[in-house]
Amino acid sequence: MSISSALLNQAIQINIQQALQEDIGEGDITALLTPEHEQATATIISRESMILAGQPWVNALIQTYDSSVQVTWLKNDGDFVQANEAFLKLAGSARSLLTVERPTLNFVQTLSAVATKTAEYVKQLDGLHTQLLDTRKTLPGLRIAQKYAVALGGGQNHRLGLFDAFLIKENHIMAAGSIAQAIAQAHQIAPGKLVEVEVETWDELNQALEAKADIIMLDNFSQQQMIDAVKHVNGRCKLEASGNITIDNLRQVATTGVDYISMGVLTKDVTAIDLSMRFNA
Repeated sequence: MSISSALLNQAIQINIQQALQEDIGEGDITALLTPEHEQATATIISRESMILAGQPWVNALIQTYDSSVQVTWLKNDGDFVQANEAFLKLAGSARSLLTVERPTLNFVQTLSAVATKTAEYVKQLDGLHTQLLDTRKTLPGLRIAQKYAVALGGGQNHRLGLFDAFLIKENHIMAAGSIAQAIAQAHQIAPGKLVEVEVETWDELNQALEAKADIIMLDNFSQQQMIDAVKHVNGRCKLEASGNITIDNLRQVATTGVDYISMGVLTKDVTAIDLSMRFNA
C-alpha cells in the first residue's frame, strides 16, 4: 500500500495540532522569561547515527506556530545522519524557537527511530526477493507518520487501516462460516480490494489457495513448513510470514522464498533517537 498525498497531509495537520495543543495549551509561560523581541539561531544535532525522518511534520508545525522562523535542513528525509552531526538549523524569535523545540524533537526522534530500525532490518534481506512489511501495531495517532518512516527506511507499507484491504483471521472465518465463504463475502463487499487470509494449518492453506486469496499469511509456520508451502503454492498467490520472527532469524525466514515478512516491532518497539537543540552563541 502507498500513502496518498491527501492522507499524508491530513495526518500531518492532525498530528501537529495535537502536538501544539498538548504542549503549549494556553501559552508557553517559560518562554516568557526571554525578551519579547530577542532573535536567535539554533542548531539541532543527533547524538547517535540515524536515518532522518519527520521533515514534513516539522515544517508544518513551525509554519503553523510562527511562519517567520527560518527552517534550514542540512539533511533530507531518508538521509543518513552521523552521530553528533547537525541536520537542522532554525532562526527567528527566541521565544518561538524555545516553544517549538520539544514538539519538533518529538516528531524527529520518534520517526527517525522507526526509519533507522527499519533500515537495520531491511539490510538483513540484501540479495533476497522478500519484502519487509509493517503492521497496524503503531503508536496511537501516529499510524501514517510511522508508516511514512518505515518507507523511508526501505520497508513496505502493509494495510494503512481497516479500510484499504481485507485481512481475514480466525474470528472472521468463524463468523463467516469458512475460509471460502469469508473470501467470497469480501469480494462482494469491496470488489477489487486485496484479500489476505491468515492460516495456521496446512488444511487452511489449501482452503485459502482454492478460494483464490491474493495473499496467504503463514502464522507461526516452522522453517520447513514455509519451505514446503512456497513449493506447494508455486506462485499461485503471494505468501507472507508472520509470528516469532526477530532480526536474528529474519534472513533465515526469508530464504524460504516467502514474498513478504511482516513485523510489528518496526513501529511498536522503538527507542527514540537522542537529539539535542542548542542556541548558537
